[in-house]
Amino acid sequence: MGAERLSIVVPTLNEAAAITRTLEALEPLRARGHEVIVADGGSEDGTHEIAAPFADRVLVAGRGRARQMNAGAAAATGDALLFLHADTRLPADADRMIFQSLEKSLWGRFDVAIEGRSALLPQIAFFINLRSRLSGIATGDQAIFVRRGAFAGFPEIALMEDVAFSKAMKRRSPPVCLRARAITSGRRWERGGVLRTVLLMWRLRLAYFFGASPDELARRYANKV
Repeated sequence: MGAERLSIVVPTLNEAAAITRTLEALEPLRARGHEVIVADGGSEDGTHEIAAPFADRVLVAGRGRARQMNAGAAAATGDALLFLHADTRLPADADRMIFQSLEKSLWGRFDVAIEGRSALLPQIAFFINLRSRLSGIATGDQAIFVRRGAFAGFPEIALMEDVAFSKAMKRRSPPVCLRARAITSGRRWERGGVLRTVLLMWRLRLAYFFGASPDELARRYANKV
């Protein structure tokens, strides 16, 4: 039996400024036989064309991160799936760590580090990782990975698809919480104001916990960030 193969699914929407750096960082994984699938939601800035030389396949999917990730997963041929945001880079040797982890569990995620100008970003990352380790809930920034045969899809909701996916998977298997860090951009926090964005995300998560509609939460998020 040959080495196990990883399918990395990158959902994009108008990511021309960030996508080259992200995909270039995946070239060592492609050289080791893993595949990269970009699932684009209808970008108007040339993301599709920029991504094409660095990906095994670029799909045009219906807009919405969950829908795009599901489309990418449906096209994947690997033994395991990893879902990577367009502004996030994996740690070195990620493939080895993933497949070792999947010997113990059906799914997992990496710790996250947030790069940017604000001195608060390392503290935010620390609490994201701590919360995730205590709750078993992963965020998309943490590069969620899962055995392909165990993947039943992300709920196609407007926001919190990572939380809903984690809750469903947690009932089947506890996640492996790797301490190696995926590095993600702090642009979301810095664009909206670091503390303001943190407070907004906590309010949205609390509202979701108490049953608020993901569509309403997405509208609130779009109006604030």
